[in-house]
Amino acid sequence: MSRKLFVTTALPYANGNFHIGHIMEYIQADIWVRLQRMLGHEVNFVGADDTHGAPIMIAAEKAGKTPQQFVADIAAGRKPYLDGFHIAFDNWSSTDSPENHQLAKAIYLDLKAAGLISSKVIEQFFDPEKAMFLPDRFIKGECPKCGTKDQYGDNCESCGAVYAPTDLRNPYSTLSGAKPVLKSSEHFFFKLSDPRCVAFLEEWTQDGRLQPEVANKVKEWFTVRTNPDGSTSEGLGDWDISRDAPYFGIEIPDAPGKYFYVWLDAPVGYLASLKNLLDQRGQSYETYMADPQLEQYHFIGKDIVTFHTLFWPAMLKFSGRKTPDKVFVHGFLTVNNGEKMSKSRGTGLDPLKYLGLGMNPEWLRYYLAAKLSGRNEDIDFNADDFMARVNSDLVGKYVNIASRAAGFLAKRFGGKLADVSGDGDALLEHLRDASANLAELLAEREYGKALREIMLLADRVNEYVDQNKPWELAKQEGMDSHLHDVCTVCIEAFRLLTIYLKPVLPALAAQVEAFLRVGPLQWSDAAKALGAGHVIGEYKHLMQRVDVKQLEALFEPPARAESAPTAMESVAPGGEELAPTISIDDFVKIDLRIAQIVNCEAVEGSTKLLRLTLDVGEGRTRNVFSGIASAYQPADLIGKLTVMVANLAPRKMKFGVSEGMVLAASHGDEKAQPGIYVLNPWPGAQPGMRVR
Repeated sequence: MSRKLFVTTALPYANGNFHIGHIMEYIQADIWVRLQRMLGHEVNFVGADDTHGAPIMIAAEKAGKTPQQFVADIAAGRKPYLDGFHIAFDNWSSTDSPENHQLAKAIYLDLKAAGLISSKVIEQFFDPEKAMFLPDRFIKGECPKCGTKDQYGDNCESCGAVYAPTDLRNPYSTLSGAKPVLKSSEHFFFKLSDPRCVAFLEEWTQDGRLQPEVANKVKEWFTVRTNPDGSTSEGLGDWDISRDAPYFGIEIPDAPGKYFYVWLDAPVGYLASLKNLLDQRGQSYETYMADPQLEQYHFIGKDIVTFHTLFWPAMLKFSGRKTPDKVFVHGFLTVNNGEKMSKSRGTGLDPLKYLGLGMNPEWLRYYLAAKLSGRNEDIDFNADDFMARVNSDLVGKYVNIASRAAGFLAKRFGGKLADVSGDGDALLEHLRDASANLAELLAEREYGKALREIMLLADRVNEYVDQNKPWELAKQEGMDSHLHDVCTVCIEAFRLLTIYLKPVLPALAAQVEAFLRVGPLQWSDAAKALGAGHVIGEYKHLMQRVDVKQLEALFEPPARAESAPTAMESVAPGGEELAPTISIDDFVKIDLRIAQIVNCEAVEGSTKLLRLTLDVGEGRTRNVFSGIASAYQPADLIGKLTVMVANLAPRKMKFGVSEGMVLAASHGDEKAQPGIYVLNPWPGAQPGMRVR
């Protein structure tokens, strides 16, 4: 029976480009969606940008843009990633859409009518230097539950605890580094501690909707327990859902100057994107959601389990809406034996750089799928393993089957297939018998197990080829019938393997469909053969092998700065001799400009580099890597002016493209006189002004 499925991935925060962790999650969900469609089910697969919150507001202000324009510019860069990796969302929207404003307010009012919204005056952290209330993500300190340092003000990434920012120990503002002070403000709360919510969530989280390891972790949050520091956790607490102006978000009905906390309206964006899609089609959103047969699924990372297993289902339940049928949680993606991915600090594998190097997106789809399981587990991208799996499995085992048979069929038999008999028929029946198990493994997101089974089937086919040796049969008189039979078995086996791989390799499958002259392959096509007399098309090579040079370029380390050309003398200023004399003509070739540092982040995988986002007065920002991490904290540089070489050719680095060079001073003998000093123009200079 056909199923009706509504599927989402976590909404990326609109403060930066996609990183490889996003792409992994979208590929995982896309494979699952494609499988369901091949099985004949109806699927709506939607995504959106998470656009609200103080971080967006602050970043937009620094970039000299409105928040709306800032997120629109980010959204404009999404398509190359999604198209590049064959990720086929049915709709991509925004949490600042009219649909999300409407639905978020409606859900809030329904929760209020249910008696689950309260208000009270609270003390809230205020940055005395920035003169503003601090959002949770701009406060850091020690987790009040487990004591882990440098945790954000709402959620501990180490133990998963949820708390108020004022619970943090030794808090500090990430905007200024100042110790925040407490000020009073009225806030609104979702009463998650209400017995109705607790009873519902205790059942909902333990009834099979979550993976066992996730359900076990969530179960801890309902009970009173002793923490490592001796304090106790007392189960679910009420959830602060409001923020004070200034704030970029959705204003709370009947509460001027108060806005929904971004995590209240962000998951509502799932529904809003769906509504936007259905409205475009002329379908009724209300009718669609009211269908009792509708199934709702969310793919998320393990860092946002709290919001999707407590707040979100409770919001839906007590506002009278459908709750998710399953929440699929995956782990983090690391690179080359454990380097953790990080949205806020960049990543070790740039998806656009991968595509720009001409690397096949389906190599990555296959490799990630081969590592993924239905469990909440971290996986690692290892360059050597990546090349070995792609070259061995996809090219050596799978694609090789077609290349070993297609030429003989074209030259000797006009591309026509024959009847199949004997051991070839038994082999094909073995492949067909695997269909149900493979569909089940893929449906359970056990992609790694499924691909291992598929490659074992490919091994069986290649054993059949080696046993029958079509290249020798072609040389023997009177063996045409046997040769025809063997080559037909190969092509039919290749078609079956393509069906099983199609959710993972949709573009390659489309090439195979054109080669075989068949319509879009469905899972049910595995139960039947093409049949004698079917004519296939001309075979063209389907996939290249991974070149080690591509991988080397993908992970190319930053170029080292050249040492001084002459030996240092004790009388040399700053520890090194002056450079050779140049003319004024040489000097004017260097375009030095005032630049404002609108954002600054650490670079994961490097202890020396910071990633600077610079405004040089061009109407856009530039990305520059600078080896100043030993001297500056990123927050210390945001908003500052500096000087940069603006006409330096862009340079590809391991962590991305650097579009210039920031000027800094240091002594020639760094060991004797350590220190790096970024040039900082006097007040009054403006971004874009030329240094002459």
